[in-house]
Order: sequence, then structure tokens, then C-alpha cells
Amino acid sequence: MVVLSKPAIELEQLSIANNCSTLFPGVPLVDLSIPDSKTQLVKACEEFGFFKVINHGVPFEYMRDLESEALKFFSLPLPDKQRAGPPNPFGYGNKKIGQSGDVGWLEYLLLNSNTEADFNKFSPFSVCVLKNYVSAVKKMAFEILEMLADGLKIQPRNVFSKLVMDEQSDSVFRVNHYPPCPDLGESNGSRNLIGFGEHTDPQVISVLRSNNTSGFQICLKDGNWISIPPDHSSFFINVGDSLQVMTNGRFKSVRHRVVANSSKSRLSMIYFGGPPLSEKIAPLPSLIKGEDSLYKEFTWFEYKKSAYKSRLADNRLGLFEKINVAS
Repeated sequence: MVVLSKPAIELEQLSIANNCSTLFPGVPLVDLSIPDSKTQLVKACEEFGFFKVINHGVPFEYMRDLESEALKFFSLPLPDKQRAGPPNPFGYGNKKIGQSGDVGWLEYLLLNSNTEADFNKFSPFSVCVLKNYVSAVKKMAFEILEMLADGLKIQPRNVFSKLVMDEQSDSVFRVNHYPPCPDLGESNGSRNLIGFGEHTDPQVISVLRSNNTSGFQICLKDGNWISIPPDHSSFFINVGDSLQVMTNGRFKSVRHRVVANSSKSRLSMIYFGGPPLSEKIAPLPSLIKGEDSLYKEFTWFEYKKSAYKSRLADNRLGLFEKINVAS
């Protein structure tokens, strides 16, 4: 069993999750091998900002090999893991999330995923294993974004995907490890410790794959949190803040979190598809159709800088929302 080294942050500083319903059976499921699945994709992005994909084309051995290397890395002594570099922003991190005081019951590795040369920086993984996985997941994200454009009937078809596929794309790859928390034993009932606090993802799209351990939760429109059943052979897709803005709020950036517990460790691997730093983000004119734009135009650099200075649970798009003042 792998546990975190004795942290400087005490357990009392970490948050306990509020009550959550049982596993949610209504997760939107999209079969990417079906040509007309674009309609399902659009509906899922509008209603949940989240969906699960099957027949995604990513070989299972790519997932298995990277998970194996990740587990080996996180089982190392803390000094060995820290040799991957402090998270500034890339490298190994433990408990602290960002620069604004957020903490969680996790350790992680954050890598720049845009070019093959970046795979060598701070990465303890085999370059081949990492490249195979990230390239396949990036291709899937590209295809999903083009299907969404088709589903919305907007041109050009690559209006979303070109941001992720650009050579200057600011995309990152993150591996999170949530060890069992021994201090949350039977004496504490069914309490769950917050592994990663509630937030939305700032980027265009997030592609998540985890081992077969539960813990991922999303927040519904009514404010209730639901637990998503794990599936280690499938992927879960999150709409990011940037995609919400580009669709003028038609797609919803899903608020989500991760809880840890006393019995099982959880490993998740997330590809965050981001635009180039200089890219201007604003609602697409073809999706406004005479309606008011809900957001001011901003560059990805401006939004990223603002987002990473905020707390996880903040409404980070609030600074860029247009306020309609009655005359």
C-alpha cells in the first residue's frame, strides 16, 4: 500500500466532503464509432458539460503501460519523487494545489505535453510510453472537438480543434495519485476526505482516465454532487471554461472534485487541451445569432494568469462576464 509521506499540512487543514448520493447511473455515454454520435455529444455538453466515451480508439496497452509506470513512480520514497522537480509549474507536487492556499489529499506529477521534447522534462516515465498515450488521447480530443463543431453546424470544422492541435498549444498532462487516508478509518464512519477540491477546468477540453477506483464527482445544475462509477477502459470528457465561452454559455464547464477514502488508492491521468497563450477567446459570432455576448474577449494567457491566482472553488469566469446594466 502506498501512502503519502508525513506531510507538513495537518489533516485538520484538509476538508471533508459533504454528503453525496450513491453512484450515478445516468452518465451520458457516447460511442465514438457511431457516425451520428455528434448529436449525443452536443446534448451531453449542454446538459452536463461531461460525458463518457467508448470505442475511443486508444489501445488499452497504452493505458496499462502508463498506469504501471505511474504507480511505480508514486511508490518511490519521497526524496526520489522530488527529483522530478518542484511544481514550478511542472514537476512533482504533494498536497499543495496551486499558489492560493488550496490543499488536498493527493500527490501529482504535472508535465508539459505539447511536444516530444517536453516529455523529457520532469518526466520519470519512458518517453515511448508517455508519447504513445498522450498522442492517442490528443487525437481523440481532436476528433471530439470536430464532431462538436459538426453537431453545432459551425464552420470551419476545426474551429475548436485547431486550438488544441496548434504547435503553440498550451496543453498539459497531469497524473494524480490519491492514497488511502489511514486517519479516516471506521471510527470516522463514511466520511470522505477531499482529494482535489471543487473546480472547473480552464482549458478547452479535459480527457480523464482513472483506475477502477471511485472518487470522481460532478455537480449537477441543482447543486447536488453525484459520484461517477469508475471505468478503467473508458474515458471521461470535461467541457472547459474556454469552450464554455466560445459557445457563449451553450456548453457548460462542469464543476467537479475528487474524494479520497481509507480503503483504496486512486490514480488518474488527465490531458488538458489548451489554446496557444496568445489565442483570443470569445463567443463565436455564428453561435450568438443576434443574442448578446455573455463574455468579454480575452487571451488565454490573461485567463490562465487570472485562474491560477484564484482559489479552486472561485467562479474564475466571473471577471470576464459581461454585466448588462439597464439604461
